[in-house]
Formats: sequence, structure tokens, C-alpha cells
Amino acid sequence: MTPGGTARIFARRARGHRATNPIGRHTGVLIERHRIEEILHNARGVRVAVVGDCMLDVYLSGHVHRISPEAPVPVVQVTEERAAPGGAANVAMAVRALSAECELAGIIGSDAAGATLAEQLQNAGVGTRHLLTAADRLTTTKTRVMARHHHVVRFDRESEADLAGGLAPELSARTVQALDWAEALVLEDYNKGVLVSEVIEASVRAARARGIPSVADPKFRNFFGYRGAHVFKPNAIELAGAFGLPAAPRDPERLWDARERLGCTYLLLTLGEEGMILAGPDREVHDIPGVPRDVFDVSGAGDTVTATVAVCLAAGATELEAAIVANYAASMEVGKAGIVPVTPEEILEAYDTERLRRESLLLQERG
Repeated sequence: MTPGGTARIFARRARGHRATNPIGRHTGVLIERHRIEEILHNARGVRVAVVGDCMLDVYLSGHVHRISPEAPVPVVQVTEERAAPGGAANVAMAVRALSAECELAGIIGSDAAGATLAEQLQNAGVGTRHLLTAADRLTTTKTRVMARHHHVVRFDRESEADLAGGLAPELSARTVQALDWAEALVLEDYNKGVLVSEVIEASVRAARARGIPSVADPKFRNFFGYRGAHVFKPNAIELAGAFGLPAAPRDPERLWDARERLGCTYLLLTLGEEGMILAGPDREVHDIPGVPRDVFDVSGAGDTVTATVAVCLAAGATELEAAIVANYAASMEVGKAGIVPVTPEEILEAYDTERLRRESLLLQERG
């Protein structure tokens, strides 16, 4: 699919949502399997640009047999060490797992972690020509110590200061350059100082000028800085904190007001095991119920949703369809140990499992 083709599809979707209906709520949204198959098929080879905080996730796994004589803490005998892309880099990996193409823009340090991250991305087919290396910044590295799949402790090495000097203009220019190639944009913010206002505004503006969808995954520092984003995807804690509320709003009127204040076209509120809520310009609010799943590890579920929504939009899905497919993808991600990207086959597996569960419940009700 050409960039122009994606822009035309995106424009048709946008025109189709200009109706101003009274605010309504729809619960239990379903989608047919053949439509998910069609979207995932069309996703092959679509082009997604990702900009944001790039990280390296390190896992030290082992066993605990005793408590340290120096302090009341477990002694973990490490038997395995592995590293994987995290943050915006994990979103890029999730895009690739869906058979889409990806270019990643961001900052890494001139250090061993940065070299490892760049190598892993390149090995996975993620484009890294828009990555900048900064000698005065550390590559954000999160090291998790695991014992028999239990998370014992995590320690971080990172730079959190906003980009200084000419880094912000250079990163903005590289992101805009990537958008000449891309069919969708992801802005992945982890509050590590990369997505400063200049980068956000230049990226969103360029995406809108090219008629391609942008998906923003915010954090607190620049929460209200994504005006013009097509899909704004906070979680419940983030939205509640930003608006100074004890809990995220869920009623249609307040969600509509939140969407207006944020200046986005669609507000996609993720609710963990409860699913998602999508509020759009048609003044309707859609409940997307969570898919029951034994939760093994919630790490990476948000990144999976962000990547899946962007890929599906680039493939011609509506915003509601993209959110539903992403909901199935997230249900598979939380069942995995660590951060492992979800494949199209796993999304269909999640759909089939949930359909059988619903059919079984319906038979029980009728019986």
C-alpha cells in the first residue's frame, strides 16, 4: 500500500465520522473473525514511524536458596541474562511482529547498552537510521532480577533531563523525514526527556499535514501537549492524575469533555483487565470489554496496544476496529513472561478462545 493510498483511506474514515449524534454508549462490541483476518493481512508491509524514549530491558533470572547474611534480602543465583528493546523500541518490535515495517527515531547513549539496543533492533528489521547518539546521555536501561518468575527487584540507569542543545531540533527533523516514508506515527512517551514540546508538536503537525494517523501514548510531564493527535491513549491512572481526579472518568459526558480538553480526535482509555473505552468525534463512547486471561506479566501490554492500533489504522481499519484488535493483542501479551511481541496468529487465537468462552456462557444461560 502506498503512502498516498493510506492517506486516502484515512481521509475517508475521517469524513465518515463528522456526524454529530447525541452522546451514546455501546457495550460489548464484537467484530467478525474474517474482518480481523483482513486487517492483519492488509497490515503486512505497512510503514509505521515510532518516536520516543528508547530503552534496553535487561533480565537476570535465577534461583533463591538462602537469605543474605549481610541484610534480610534474598540471594539470587543468576543462571540466565538476556536483554530486549524496551519503551519506544519495544513498540517498534511490536510493529515488526505484526509483519509491518518500522522506522524508529529517538536517542541512545554512546555506551554498551546503546550499542546492544541498536544491534537488536537492526537484527529484527527495525530501521535505526533516525536514531541519534548522544555522548552526554545514558541509554535508559531497566534491569529486572527474577527468581522462579517472581520479580525480586529492578534497578534503572537513565537520563531524565529534557533534550538539550541541538538534539530536539535534530530529532524533530529526523522524525519529519521518517514521516515522508510512513503511513502511521506513534509517539511513545516514558518521561525520559526525549518527547519535549518541540518534538511532539513537529511530529503531530507533520503527520496531520501528510494525512496519516498519529497515536500518542503519553506520560504526565507533557500530558496536555499532544493537541492534534489522532488517537490519544492514556491509562486510567494517567488520565485521573492529569485531571486531578480520584478515578478516571467513564461516563460519556466527562469522557467527551476530556477529549475536548486534550485536543485529540479519539480518546482511547485503557483499563487493564477491564478492557478499554473509545470516545470519538461522533459523540459516542464505546466500551470494549476485557478478554479474561490468566495474567502472568503486565509488562509491555500498553506498548502492544499502541503498536497494534497504529498498524491497524495504517492497514485501513476504523478506530473502533483497531481498538478491538489491540484489545485481543493485549490479552495475549499479559499471558507471557517478560516482554514478548504478539503475532497475528496469536491475536486470532485470542479471538477464537474468547468466542468459544462467550458461546459456552450463552449455552449455560439458555440451559
